[in-house]
Amino acid sequence: MEKQKYAISIQNLTKRYGKYRGVSDLSLNVEAGDIFGFLGPNGAGKSTTIRSLLGLIKFQKGNAQILGMDVKSRQKDILKEIGYMPSEAMFYPTMRVKDVIRLAADMRGVDCGKEADMLCERLNVDRNKKIEELSLGNRKKVSIVCAMQHKPKLFIFDEPTSGLDPLMQAEFFQLIMEYNAQGATCFLSSHVLSEIKKYCRHAAIIKEGKLLCVDTVENLTKTSTKRIRMTKDGVEEDFVYKGDLNELFAGFAGHNIEDIVIEEPELDEIFMHYYKED
Repeated sequence: MEKQKYAISIQNLTKRYGKYRGVSDLSLNVEAGDIFGFLGPNGAGKSTTIRSLLGLIKFQKGNAQILGMDVKSRQKDILKEIGYMPSEAMFYPTMRVKDVIRLAADMRGVDCGKEADMLCERLNVDRNKKIEELSLGNRKKVSIVCAMQHKPKLFIFDEPTSGLDPLMQAEFFQLIMEYNAQGATCFLSSHVLSEIKKYCRHAAIIKEGKLLCVDTVENLTKTSTKRIRMTKDGVEEDFVYKGDLNELFAGFAGHNIEDIVIEEPELDEIFMHYYKED
């Protein structure tokens, strides 16, 4: 059997909510085996795209395939092969964590006990507590276990790290890297730029429902822009400079430069030009 090239393929996807914007004419391919970042500010259309792919909402125009299967005609087959984690995890509040995890496995008809044990240990999940007793971060960890325990071919995560402390964020991405090394693909929606740069190989940037660009993360973050922090003539200055540094230094002639630091700009400053109005 020929290996599937794309884990996700979207052609001209359009979804509107009445007169309100959702996503417009979005086309995107995610190669199998990739860790792909779907980047944009809140309200950009990330969740709408994901929910359309999963058949949770109906889109008006376009087509999409997941693992080579049409999202409209083969939704049940698709859902067997993916692990989905929504931005807000909702469970039956009076159920115990262990019962929620077991229910998620039983619904798939798969024995996930060994993998669930490993995930609960790695993420420090208390399986005896009731859902209603958990903080947002701990509910998020239960959601991660439910999405990962059946070792799917494709992970789709919508803002997965919100509510997780830094230690658990690092552990979550370590798990992603391990499953990816075993062949799984990850599609990660986020507005946290540092996550995308550190862990993703490719990324798409979406704004106001429209795809702005798709490229390697290395290319998207490549820039000649520098942040300059200096003390000139007794005055502290902090600014972003785009241009020839020789011209900048030439402009310092006749001034007293007491201190200067030249460094890479913050990641959000690099991406800001993608979000600015044309």
